[in-house]
Amino acid sequence: MKCILCESYTFAHICKTCQKSFLSPSFFQRKLPGDINVISFYRYEEIKELLFTKHTDLGFSIYTLLAKLSFTQFAQEFHTKENYISLAIDDTIKSGYSHTAILNKSLKTYNINPLFNKIRARNSISYSGKSKTFREQNPRDFQVKKLTSDNIILVDDIVTTGQTLIQACNKINEQGKSVSFCLVLADVSLK
Repeated sequence: MKCILCESYTFAHICKTCQKSFLSPSFFQRKLPGDINVISFYRYEEIKELLFTKHTDLGFSIYTLLAKLSFTQFAQEFHTKENYISLAIDDTIKSGYSHTAILNKSLKTYNINPLFNKIRARNSISYSGKSKTFREQNPRDFQVKKLTSDNIILVDDIVTTGQTLIQACNKINEQGKSVSFCLVLADVSLK
């Protein structure tokens, strides 16, 4: 097959050279209202074409690769005495897989335990390309199953206005728990 970035022959969808040249993650931090810390690995513009594959068959391979390059590397370097759980936002299966579940699963280490099917949106409205006002007027209406840990990492693929993460954190707070930080692949606000 050919690399989708450079068209060189390779055994993977993206060759090793392109992975090193174009997909080496960085480490960005952003704070959302409510003192919510968000860590991202890519500028949205850098990988947006890859992110658009999320509801296609190719998306499974692309998200698995992006997760390995960023989330897995982060988890391996995340040394702490406390144990954490990680929760994927709305890990409902669409197109045969869940892109947020792929990201969440890649965090599995001795001190991070990914949990699934814990936080789901009852309102399946799409926020893609919508304004902050639209997002505020149409909440995702998250349902969170009972959580036992006090050390929580929230996982999503993209942060734009932060409304999805804020709404999810607020629902978790209703249980008397709080999110330690959020991990996302890409941040739209980074230029």
